[in-house]
Amino acid sequence: MDYARQQRDPTRHAIGIGFVVLVHALVIWALVTGLGRTIVEVIKKPLTATIVEQIKPPPPPPPPPKKIIEPPKTQPLQTYVPPPDVPPPVQQAAPVISAVTATPPPEPVAIAPPAATPPPPPKPAVRRGIQKIAGDDPSYPREAIKKGIGKGHVVARLQIDEKGNVLEVNIVTSEPNGVFDRVVRDALKDWKFRGEGEKYVGEVEINFTLKDD
Repeated sequence: MDYARQQRDPTRHAIGIGFVVLVHALVIWALVTGLGRTIVEVIKKPLTATIVEQIKPPPPPPPPPKKIIEPPKTQPLQTYVPPPDVPPPVQQAAPVISAVTATPPPEPVAIAPPAATPPPPPKPAVRRGIQKIAGDDPSYPREAIKKGIGKGHVVARLQIDEKGNVLEVNIVTSEPNGVFDRVVRDALKDWKFRGEGEKYVGEVEINFTLKDD
C-alpha cells in the first residue's frame, strides 16, 4: 500500500478541515446562546465538603499496678568499742613473818580392826541321828527266829559320799553278837541320804523285835 499517496489524498484533508470547523462553530453557538455561562456558574458554585469523623478505638485498659519490692532490711552494723584500759594491779609487799610457831602434828586416830567373824562350829566327826531318804529296812534273820531270839540291837557307822550314797558299812556294836550283822550290812549299803557336797561319817541305830503272828 502506498502511504505517501494516502497522505496526499485531498479528500482526507477536506474531512479533517470540516471537523475542525464544526467544533469551532459549536463553541461559538454555546457562547452565544448562554450555555457557556451556565456551565461557568455551575463551576463557580461552592463545593460542600462533608468531613467524616474517624471512629476512634476504645482506650486500652490501664496497666496493672507494679509491685513494690522492699529491699531487705539490713541490721545496723555494731561498732566495736574497745574495752577501757584497766590499770595493772598494784603489787602489794609480802608480809613480814616475825616468828614461826611450830604446829604439833595431829595425833593418829586409832582405827579398830573389824570384828572377826566367828568361824562356823566344826562339824562332828561322826553324825548321829541322820535320816535316810530312800531304802528298805533290814529284815529279821531266820537264824534268829530258829534260835528263839526275840530282839536285837545294832549300831552301824556309814561312809557317805558327796551325793548321799553309802560307800561302806561298819558294825560298831551288835546284840546278840553277830546275829544281825549280815542283814544290817545288806540293807544299809542300798540306803540313800541327802547329799551335802562332801563326804562324812554317819551313825545309825537299828532295833530288832520279833513280832508274834
